[in-house]
Amino acid sequence: MEKVLNYIGGELVPAAGGQWLDKPEPATGQLYAHVPDSREEDVQSAVEAAGRAFPAWSALPANERSRYLRRIAGLIHERLDAFARAESIDTGKPLAVARTVDIPRSVLNFEFFADAATQFSSEAHPMDGVALNYTLRSPLGVVGCISPWNLPLYLLTWKIAPALAAGNCVVAKPSEVTPMTAYLLSQVCRDAGLPPGVLNLVHGLGPHVGGPLTRHPEVSAISFTGSTRTGAEIARVAAPAFKKLSLEMGGKNPNVIFADCDFDEALATTLRSSFANQGQICLCGPRIFVQRSLYPRFKEALVARTKALKVGDPLVEGTDQGALVSREHFEKVMGYIALAKQEGGHILTGGQRASVPGRCANGWFIEPTLVEGLAPTCRTNQEEIFGPVATLMPFDDEEEVLSWANSTRYGLAGSVWTKDLTRAHRFASRLHSGIVWVNTWMLRDLRTPFGGVKESGVGREGGWDALRFFTEPKNVCIKL
Repeated sequence: MEKVLNYIGGELVPAAGGQWLDKPEPATGQLYAHVPDSREEDVQSAVEAAGRAFPAWSALPANERSRYLRRIAGLIHERLDAFARAESIDTGKPLAVARTVDIPRSVLNFEFFADAATQFSSEAHPMDGVALNYTLRSPLGVVGCISPWNLPLYLLTWKIAPALAAGNCVVAKPSEVTPMTAYLLSQVCRDAGLPPGVLNLVHGLGPHVGGPLTRHPEVSAISFTGSTRTGAEIARVAAPAFKKLSLEMGGKNPNVIFADCDFDEALATTLRSSFANQGQICLCGPRIFVQRSLYPRFKEALVARTKALKVGDPLVEGTDQGALVSREHFEKVMGYIALAKQEGGHILTGGQRASVPGRCANGWFIEPTLVEGLAPTCRTNQEEIFGPVATLMPFDDEEEVLSWANSTRYGLAGSVWTKDLTRAHRFASRLHSGIVWVNTWMLRDLRTPFGGVKESGVGREGGWDALRFFTEPKNVCIKL
């Protein structure tokens, strides 16, 4: 039985209290690891270690910090197969997805911000020969990074890399549900020679680790990705202490398909945006709106494609859909399928626990599910399910579908499919969303800002926005 360890002050250590959490494998339902059940004293040790490391780390020239990030990226790349296998076992996602998406993107996060650290610049504002204003940007100090379970290393590194690049020291809380690649990252950091205390990883439950981290007076900022409920609690605790906050939370994203779309491209991408990572991505498009004249043809084709997806052992090549991340989440998603039926929905395909023989017979698998016949305002279409469940709804015109698309309390992302560029620009500008894809999905440029509106979050991550978040601006005015 493997034991995950905390990474505090450069050392791999268990929780100070000696307590452990059980970690089952989603594909089998069987226990395979123990995770530290860390508490406030572990967070305190990590913050103290980060505080000790901060003066030297922040004083390092940007090109030297860049070398450390690049060294970490190189070691993850060298160990890609080990990282990918660990991610697949830990999350239940297909090994091929972890190998081609999650781990390569994690490498890219470090590489991108290694470059950005050496290119980040400040602004200057001359005052017509009277004075010169310029802006200095300084690291905040010790910052907290709290990451979710659905893309464990991908989103953890998305936060850690810019924080370190900007000269901060980090105390991070990976999800206790999927801790393994964070543990492997801590070993990589030791092998890369990262100075002790620059990065600290504390494993455990949200109330026991995330809560103390958010409350700690020496933690200057919190970058969080996760549920809207948890984000609201973080905001409630952090706001009175005037901490900087970046909160990337839930989504109930619309996928709007007009009759003049590229049918084949819209169909293939809709399949992916509905069920990628078993639907466990905040950017998925589970509300599929199709213009009425195209609806019958599109529905028939999407149902056929969905039925053809192979649900199976995540470690076996050719598996399209793996297991859901935990028993609790499996039960939540199955509860929403039952709700969809109660609300009058018709299951077009799926809707059942998937049977996977052999070692995965007791795993948490759900058939990819399509539902029609539901109103846009029903709970199934308003609440985040975060699983392999999508709804289809026909619409007549642009104004109608825009009102439906904007009807939820979320506003993270959306997709629009049309060959009419005027309509594409018009619709994108009116969609209540932080991100809009036109004739594509999940096409990401790391230089662009990432984040949502309404209850999908506040703040932006990515590119210069991430480096601005992790620094404090100071204006200097010199009279000439």
